[in-house]
Amino acid sequence: MSPLIALDWGTSSLRAALIDEQGQVLEERTFARGILTVTAGEFPLVLAQATAQWPSPPGALILLSGMVGSRQGWMEARYCPCPAGFADICAALTWVEPGRIAIVPGLSCEHDGVPDVMRGEETQVFGALQLLDIGHGAFVLPGTHSKWVRVAGSRIEEFRTFMTGELYALLRQHSILARTMPSADGELDTQAFELGVGQAQRSANLLHAAFSVRALSLFDRMPAAALPSYLSGLVIGEELRSQDLNAQAEPVIVIGSWALTERYTLALRMLGVRTFQADAQSTWRGLWAIARAQQRAG
Repeated sequence: MSPLIALDWGTSSLRAALIDEQGQVLEERTFARGILTVTAGEFPLVLAQATAQWPSPPGALILLSGMVGSRQGWMEARYCPCPAGFADICAALTWVEPGRIAIVPGLSCEHDGVPDVMRGEETQVFGALQLLDIGHGAFVLPGTHSKWVRVAGSRIEEFRTFMTGELYALLRQHSILARTMPSADGELDTQAFELGVGQAQRSANLLHAAFSVRALSLFDRMPAAALPSYLSGLVIGEELRSQDLNAQAEPVIVIGSWALTERYTLALRMLGVRTFQADAQSTWRGLWAIARAQQRAG
């Protein structure tokens, strides 16, 4: 297998990695060139800039995952319906340039007749399965749109999306609550965050609980600097409240950078749920495994 050039190309950022034949990352680069900053027809140029001076011998593969395969991206890649396994992903690559540049498909599932979709998270999950050498489990991938994923038999059986990060940003920046808080979030206040998680569990209604941010400020029950952490605890606590955590005997695997996963780890452990963290390297392992399978098949 030739070295792989792998890209995790999202809405706001672009990560690129040069990966050797054994799956080891030789070099990694990050750019503020998410798909929303790229005009139609500019994707090849941005790709070339992101991978400049990396070897690309004949037969080498460039594999992309994430929102680059959306309607706003380079080329729309299909969604594979769940349950879906590694073989389904490998068989459904969308080729931008046959034999050289391909986009990983997303996944879809339905709940009560309503569709749900993901792009990019599926690659992280399959990579984590390989890194951890497991074939089942519950995963959470925090972010603007948090994903809860259930895997059985090395196949993604179902997943659910929660707009937790986006809702936090809306309340934090564009609601009456913004007037009670400082302009910057600052460091996480663990005590305030845990109070927010607990309040979400007790109130069982975020529409009611969110107003407590303003009320605590009005009565000087919490300093302004701690309020962003409290609000973060409220929205994450609301997300966790909707999960069947009482039946979760095994650890929940949290995938992402520490900045994103720290809060979920704290909240889950506060609720008595064991956790295990898998870092952002899961993306590279997933893309490398897809490339290896594709090149062996070819």
